[in-house]
Amino acid sequence: MRGALLSRFALAFRLALREMRGGLKGFYIFLACIAIGTGAIAAVNSVSSAMTRSIASQGTTLLGGDLRFELNNRAASDRERAFLDSLGTVATSTGLRSMARLPDGSDQSLVEIKAVDGLYPLYGTFKAEPDRPVADLLARQGDAYGMVAAPLLLDRLSLKPGDRLLIGNATLVVTGRIESEPDAVSEGFGFAPRIMVSEQALAASGLIDTGSLVEHVYKIRLKADAPPLAAIEDQAKRDFPDAGWSIRTAERAAPNLTENIRRFSQFLTLVGLTALIVGGVGVANAVRAFLDSKRTVIATLKCLGAPASVVVLVYLFQILLVSGIGIALGLMLGMVAPWIAGYYLAQYLPITADFALYPRSLLLATLFGLMTTLAFAAMPLGHSREVPATALFRDQGFEMRKLPSWPYVGTAALAIAALAALAVATAYDRRLALIFLVAMAGSFVVLRLVAYGVAALARRSPRVSSPALRLAVGNIHRPGALTPSVILSLGLGLALLVTLSLIDGNLRRSLTGTLSEKAPNFFFVDIQRSQLEDFRALIGREAPGGTLTEVPMLRGRIIAFNGQDVTKMNVPPEGRWVLRGDRGITYATEVPRNSTVTQGQWWPADYKGEPLVSFSEQEGKELGLKLGDKVTVNVLGRNITATIANFRKLDWQSLSINFVMVFSPNTFAGAPHAWIATLMEPQAKAEDEARILRSVTQTFPTITSVRVKDALDTVNELVGQLAVAIRAAAAIALISSVLVLAGALAAGNRARTHDAVVLKTLGATRAMLIRAFTYEYLLLGLATAIFALLAGSVAAWYVVSQVMKLPVTFLPMVALATLALALVTTIGIGLAGTWRVLGQKAAPVLREL
Repeated sequence: MRGALLSRFALAFRLALREMRGGLKGFYIFLACIAIGTGAIAAVNSVSSAMTRSIASQGTTLLGGDLRFELNNRAASDRERAFLDSLGTVATSTGLRSMARLPDGSDQSLVEIKAVDGLYPLYGTFKAEPDRPVADLLARQGDAYGMVAAPLLLDRLSLKPGDRLLIGNATLVVTGRIESEPDAVSEGFGFAPRIMVSEQALAASGLIDTGSLVEHVYKIRLKADAPPLAAIEDQAKRDFPDAGWSIRTAERAAPNLTENIRRFSQFLTLVGLTALIVGGVGVANAVRAFLDSKRTVIATLKCLGAPASVVVLVYLFQILLVSGIGIALGLMLGMVAPWIAGYYLAQYLPITADFALYPRSLLLATLFGLMTTLAFAAMPLGHSREVPATALFRDQGFEMRKLPSWPYVGTAALAIAALAALAVATAYDRRLALIFLVAMAGSFVVLRLVAYGVAALARRSPRVSSPALRLAVGNIHRPGALTPSVILSLGLGLALLVTLSLIDGNLRRSLTGTLSEKAPNFFFVDIQRSQLEDFRALIGREAPGGTLTEVPMLRGRIIAFNGQDVTKMNVPPEGRWVLRGDRGITYATEVPRNSTVTQGQWWPADYKGEPLVSFSEQEGKELGLKLGDKVTVNVLGRNITATIANFRKLDWQSLSINFVMVFSPNTFAGAPHAWIATLMEPQAKAEDEARILRSVTQTFPTITSVRVKDALDTVNELVGQLAVAIRAAAAIALISSVLVLAGALAAGNRARTHDAVVLKTLGATRAMLIRAFTYEYLLLGLATAIFALLAGSVAAWYVVSQVMKLPVTFLPMVALATLALALVTTIGIGLAGTWRVLGQKAAPVLREL
């Protein structure tokens, strides 16, 4: 029995190889669908692996040390500093935002200041132009201090070496241009260009004052006999429980960047999987068309005594061999993608463009490709088993509506289940992957229902006088029509493109329109109590019609909920940002503007009891908090525990002053802090804003002024860069859809040939047939475009309004572009495939009927 089975396999494999000597005709679309989907998944995962591995391998360089301690708004105490010094060599740096201005007051810019000591950098190499030691570049020159700056700032303020710049009360002289900063990525993303100065220059500026938003960083090169990193972390938390410092090791040099890379990689992987699944429909069409063309060969084999199982094995081996070629082509793309991506990304991220293979990513793409092939090829193979031997003498295919026998249906179901399990198991966010798979399955069902609906409408449409149009309408609803194939193949790709285009358009519209109209003109940060009255007077003179809002502001880090360390809690991804780093906090006697209490009660104005806190409703829900829960925050080195008294609904879209946490005033009685303010002046023009900015900067050099429009422009630019990558990924899915459409039309060519020959025999002209096919493709393209617009609009509405909490607007240009793309694609590909059909001679076809 076993020998007979192996003999059958060997025979089937030999026959498969012999039949493939004729080439890959009929498999080109199959190859392209598998290669594109597999290549997209292999490339995305290989690039992601290359980036994360490169970041991990440079941990000490990117972190600036073996260990990094960060304190906000205060420097380390003598006892804390002694502990840090006992670990090894300590390099200190201080970071903050402030305004830099030209000496003549003609221009100014928000900057990110980084003040370093003489040990910088402990690891890696700092590069500047000119290439000189850091100490020389930052040395004092007479009454000014040396400064190196990012190219963006030098270009923005038209500065060159030797020019002077003012920050706070200090005068700086430009000594060079920053080329590369080894630890920049560990500092996080900045909305303003960087300048680097010495600690002496920062001290002379007077920018560090009570309540100033300052980050004090201590980077350590450990001694040779230092304890393990985990032991040092445990000791720091045990010996200094109220320090409130953030501790990071070289293994987690850039956790936010690594997490964002993984998230974006998962998104692109799911888009690649979309392309592969859409391509799976193309695989099914291509296999069906190929096997349909081999019906006489199948019948011949059966007449010669070949069992049906051997026939199926012959074509299964051929399909797997062709799939292997397509997967190999995709893997080749995945192999070179990290090197190509690294070459272009090296100028933005700390990664190298070294050529390396990532076996896990390539294996993952291979499994996805194989599972897709089996899932979509099993059913056509099952139908091929049913081709009778009489097909040798009369034209009979396997165009049947019933399902194949249960082993083939079961194989397809198991392959689909394995595909879904693989997608979920390898996802960074499994919940998102599961939602994606459910949405994908729902899309296939909906598209099938849409196809039935279009066919039903065509069946019930009134009779028209034009023969060509009547024939086109009949073709849409007749048995074996192209309607399901066209709508299924093109609908999903177009709907995805519409969704992404509407999300991108609405996000940009909000950033440049709705949000900028509702947002204040300026944010003013680090206002000292002694400056408050004079600052109000200045704004009153410069913007008499404006509305100035100011609130006290401190910085605090959430360290525990109900006594449980938040670092040991399983927090949902959407709520993690609240616990990441320090948060701005405030206190108030009344409910803040743009807030509404939804649960609980606000405290009385003269409240003197235990500390209370008002928490943002949405963030509180994401973190699983409820009324009465205890929240512990570390503020200025002290742990303060407050009880949640109420939840507030915030209007984040206003971009006005909003805080996740607002405390009762007695919580911070006597604590040093600064103030933050906003200025709303709807009638102010660009020149008015420039005058206000210049006046505040010159009068109060230590106050940081942020023009909201500039921040929104920066965000809009970032969104544009992300949109390019997302649209490129969506284009892959659309290309797969076009290939599937071409495969669907090719699969129906035999039936089209019969129809054309019969109609021509009955007197139809080629021109009339071309008009009929054009009308048919036009109607199908129109139906597909309408579906894509409806489905894409609903999906975009959900993402923009429910997830992003932004207003939604329908964009007509997206609708017109979708309609044009659908019509051009369906008519163009349809006529290209039909043209050859119209040239068939009648006699050979009629003899087979």
